[in-house]
Amino acid sequence: MEKMPGSQGSQVLQVPPGPDPPPPSAQYEPQTPSKEGPARTLEEMPQPQPQPQPQLQPQPRAQGQPPINCLVCGDKSSGKHYGQFTCEGCKSFFKRSVGKNLTFTCQANQDCRVDQYRRNQCQFCRLKKCIDVGMKREAVHRNRMLPAPPPQGQFTLANGEILNSQTNLSGYISLLIHAEPYPLSGSGSQDVQPNDVLILENICEQAARVLFGAVEWARKIPFFPDLEVNDQVALLHLTWCDLFMLNWAQCSMPAQVLPFLAATSLHTSPGSSDQVAVFTENVQMLQDQMEKFKALHVDPAEYSCLKAIILFAPDAPGLSDTVNVESWQEKSQCALEQYVRRQYSNQPMRFGKLLLRLTSLRAVPSSVVEQLFFVHLVGKTPIKILIRDILLSGGSGN
Repeated sequence: MEKMPGSQGSQVLQVPPGPDPPPPSAQYEPQTPSKEGPARTLEEMPQPQPQPQPQLQPQPRAQGQPPINCLVCGDKSSGKHYGQFTCEGCKSFFKRSVGKNLTFTCQANQDCRVDQYRRNQCQFCRLKKCIDVGMKREAVHRNRMLPAPPPQGQFTLANGEILNSQTNLSGYISLLIHAEPYPLSGSGSQDVQPNDVLILENICEQAARVLFGAVEWARKIPFFPDLEVNDQVALLHLTWCDLFMLNWAQCSMPAQVLPFLAATSLHTSPGSSDQVAVFTENVQMLQDQMEKFKALHVDPAEYSCLKAIILFAPDAPGLSDTVNVESWQEKSQCALEQYVRRQYSNQPMRFGKLLLRLTSLRAVPSSVVEQLFFVHLVGKTPIKILIRDILLSGGSGN
């Protein structure tokens, strides 16, 4: 393995010149037309010298040249990482597996198929393929150096990643918003008018749609799809109820819906006077939280950040990749804080109020939410049992 000259500690390795066009380096950036004119073709470019100097920027790809795929799973490559062209998911998996010296076992014959659809099913075979295609363990250890103190206006996360508060975070929020499978803001008020006769079936269908939408949103946001399936399930098992309540608040359902559901639930499943009192108190707590979110006029960007803060819970039982999950929770919180300070500069206490709303929301028991919204659809089947099926099915409401 040869390092590029003058690039100590870098993950990018020198590729010797050959008869084929040189592929892009790990520092891939989308190419835009130059101010001096369009990108040159390979025929117009000067021929490489016997000992070429390292390029700081990737050469433009000739028109018609096919994109380079990840050698591990076949997904779209983001550049050269630890010696081979891989996607971001396989790069991160290899880095944390080698960096943390993780040991995996295969439940089959150590020959599981690894592609972009099955790469999370067997960690042993995925790591084995990373090594088989030429990813270098020593390149991970060589780059595990303490990061320099970040300049002002940047954040250092738990995994060492440095974020620029002016660019990375605003782009991250856009990705969170665009991951929504369908519009939520105000959809409840459109579906159920205040003077309408409430129909239990319609409300339960809306609740199922909101729950499926939360899972589908999680599957599309940054980093979450790169987690192992067991970690994805662990996070959703812990947070599904809070994600559902945030989505329900964003729908802005009419105020009479929750009392109607509570009365219907008590009619179909009567309990003792003590049980009724506790249930009614919890329903009132949920109603109060919905009204407080409505009073704050939380916008879609804030809702998306709040959901990401909830979803990336490093204390989820059974979670293995706690460091990276904690980093993405920090990133989500930094994104929310920066957005609120810029967008609502006349409300200096708004960021703190939003975080307090999350704390209050978690006080509502998930059993109450299940009894209110889902017992009419799935009976006594716990929602946690359905979460894995919803996640792996890839459906959003079927």
